[in-house]
Amino acid sequence: MIPTNWGEFRMIAFSSQNDDYSPHLALLSPDFDPSETVLVRVHSECLTGDIFGSKRCDCGDQLHHSLEKISKSNGVLIYLRQEGRGIGLINKLKAYNLQDRGLNTKDANVHLGFEPDERTYGVAIEILKQLEVEKIKLLTNNPEKLESIEESSINLEARVPLIMPFSPDNQRYLETKRDFMGHLLDK
Repeated sequence: MIPTNWGEFRMIAFSSQNDDYSPHLALLSPDFDPSETVLVRVHSECLTGDIFGSKRCDCGDQLHHSLEKISKSNGVLIYLRQEGRGIGLINKLKAYNLQDRGLNTKDANVHLGFEPDERTYGVAIEILKQLEVEKIKLLTNNPEKLESIEESSINLEARVPLIMPFSPDNQRYLETKRDFMGHLLDK
């Protein structure tokens, strides 16, 4: 159990190696009951936003808002180690430099030789299965997460929007997510 600013959670690490220093995580609310419909957030690691509070993105805000909602319901947050849309922290910082020169998030990743979004969600589905979760409400704006769940044996009962305010610092990032990556950013 870990107490947080948003409530108390049971934390479980998931890895194929016992000594993995950076495993995927699940944070379960005190009321977690896999036999009920579970509120789920699948959150990909964002060191700059989650830990340092970067305003270039909405990741930290989404994480904190999700933890608050999950702590008050039958919920689980799955924290996937897929930094920088799956390209890693060093490449993410390179992408930031390209963004500072005018490229958007998508084009910066492509310029570096990656897909616009390299993340996958199969591990999150396996974690849900290990937790014996069968029915979920998914906190997301990302259509790829929705599609991954819909193609799995997990029953997606609803999408719960996770809309964070646009600001001068993240507006271009959020517009790119909406306009070029199909994120559902309308309430």
